[in-house]
Amino acid sequence: MAARAPDSNQHDYSSLKDLRVEIEGRDGGAFVLCFWIYLGSSVGSSGTLVRQMHTDAEDDVPFLILNKEKKLTLFPPLFLLDASLYDAVLQAEGPCASAEVECPQGKWVHVGCEVGKNLVRLHINGSVVSEKDLSSSLKKAADTECSSKLTLFGSDGEKGKPKGYVHYVQMLPQDFSVNSHFVKNPPIELLIDSSCVSEIEEGADGVWSIVGGKASCRRNFSLDVILLDALGHSVNKEMEIVASLQYADNGAPVEKPNDAEAPLLTSYDGIEFSSSLRPSKLLNGRASFKLKISQLSSKCDNRLFRVRLDSPKTGRYPFLEAYSNPIRCISRSRNTRTSTIIWKKPNASLPFDASLLVDDGSPELQQSNGDGQASIPTGHGSKSSPPLKRVKMGAEKLSVRLQEEQNFGRLHDGTNSHSSSANQAGFASVASLEGKTENIEVEEMDTSLSDSESFQARDSAFNRTRYGNRISDLTIFKYVLGGTVERSLLLKEVTISATDIEMTNFAQHIATYTGCSHHRYQIMMAKRLLKEGNYVWDTMSQGDHHVLWSNAVVEIEEQFLKISGCTNRGLTEQDLEVLRRISGCREYMIQENFDKLWQWLYPVAFTLSREWISHLFGCTSPKWIEGLLTKEEAESALKSSRGLQEPGTFVLRFPTSRSWPHPDAGSLIVTYVGADYRIHHRLLCLDYSCPFDQPIK
Repeated sequence: MAARAPDSNQHDYSSLKDLRVEIEGRDGGAFVLCFWIYLGSSVGSSGTLVRQMHTDAEDDVPFLILNKEKKLTLFPPLFLLDASLYDAVLQAEGPCASAEVECPQGKWVHVGCEVGKNLVRLHINGSVVSEKDLSSSLKKAADTECSSKLTLFGSDGEKGKPKGYVHYVQMLPQDFSVNSHFVKNPPIELLIDSSCVSEIEEGADGVWSIVGGKASCRRNFSLDVILLDALGHSVNKEMEIVASLQYADNGAPVEKPNDAEAPLLTSYDGIEFSSSLRPSKLLNGRASFKLKISQLSSKCDNRLFRVRLDSPKTGRYPFLEAYSNPIRCISRSRNTRTSTIIWKKPNASLPFDASLLVDDGSPELQQSNGDGQASIPTGHGSKSSPPLKRVKMGAEKLSVRLQEEQNFGRLHDGTNSHSSSANQAGFASVASLEGKTENIEVEEMDTSLSDSESFQARDSAFNRTRYGNRISDLTIFKYVLGGTVERSLLLKEVTISATDIEMTNFAQHIATYTGCSHHRYQIMMAKRLLKEGNYVWDTMSQGDHHVLWSNAVVEIEEQFLKISGCTNRGLTEQDLEVLRRISGCREYMIQENFDKLWQWLYPVAFTLSREWISHLFGCTSPKWIEGLLTKEEAESALKSSRGLQEPGTFVLRFPTSRSWPHPDAGSLIVTYVGADYRIHHRLLCLDYSCPFDQPIK
């Protein structure tokens, strides 16, 4: 059978409606059609994706459809079937091969349509998902040989029919491997790297809260956009990415008020420009943005915004557009904030200090008690805040630690009076606890760099001449102002030649200038993290470009147990699946995937090497730390068939969005049910006292 697909460059992308494939010949009708298809997330109806036109039929006949259950279904060519089945096929019924799972929308999917002399077989992403034997439905052989020409057309997208794009359409011999086509030339898509989003507060509803408005109040927030192929590999392609601000409900651009600044600004060398005038070029498949919003939601009928990132010069394709979460842009709050939280506690004690809770600033945590103070309701009713304590040093505004320094130190140096054996506990796996912290007004600083930084005191300018240090002021300046990716690249460069003393001094400078001591821990672990990571990758890969994931997990778990010192609890299948998603790999892992995984896992393992946290993690009855799970999985664990668990029920987890060298990497988050019967997420403030030049147990 001779077949002809469109004559186009294999890297081109075209609309589904432009798909046209002609098939001719007398070889019993056997052929294989392979292509990538992208169905927009707005596709809301079922319908024909590819239709067939045959000389024996007056009407168009379905070939590949998206059925009412959003599953792909493949029909055989009409010329293969007995005439009695024509009407059934016209109604999208009759013999067919149908997938068992929904077809993803808003992402690329590889489709292989294999037609044999007596079967049809549907491939999705390189794997056979359905097959239908046609032996009882075929025409007589003589009739089949008389068939002449078959033409396949893509859907025109009109009258509610699905719209989409196709890439790398090929007609292949029947003996050709569909999987070879799947891995050869995958399409690309633009995505926001959620692990590198910083200086943003995310509410339980997924809405980002960003401080904006006038120049003296608005704050930077950082976004990284990455260009990946459909297999999850980074793509090095020259593209310019532009950021713009839209309304989240309809995608319309946010208007620029008369004689006012552009609604979305970007910073270069300390100078603000309209984001539309300053595109960022992709470098090794990644572009970083430091943005500010000058328009407030309150001045736009309280509507939510979103950031759109796209490449206008490349063409308007939905797969080359990335969108942020909905954004609520607020002015800098002057309202009193509280850290009072009352937990419910069972009959045994847990080595957990509620004063370690860091308020993430989410509006849902705060309720007015009528006198201008805020309180957090509990299962026993709301309790108002006592008089506030304000702490200042010099003329600077400072954020206040949630506990006194001496108590904080005792909690982590092995002499914590609250520490107790987990064997004392007789709790359920998802536990409740009770504690109370002192009410403190948290005054917001002009620059918010992370969850931890907003709770660290800023000191006076640090005199660098106290240390002999060859790391330049420019490097320190770049690190302080950079995002997570920039900081990671700087540390990789600095650790090549810096001595341990120089790294210590560098860490002290960064901690001082950012006002966050947690930067010190990330910098001090840099040499070991990078050195051991390179060793583990070299051990696994043995010089190959990629490693089979099933082989890599063995070495990864061994290193996790070695670093954390855990002896009675390893990584479960669920834990490994979370790690695979963090790495972004599928069946095979490349070094870029491993680096993402390692930079998240190493700080977690280091945290678990702390005795009091290791004690919690090692306790499996009850299970205090649920292992490695996502925000969505934690929320699901707090739900039952009758709704949410009772207020005070909580899950401890490690945030999957915080990777080294983010100052909160390796921290714990408590996900709990509040008295308002809503799920909340709060960061736990951790500290370390183990010197980094000593072995981890």
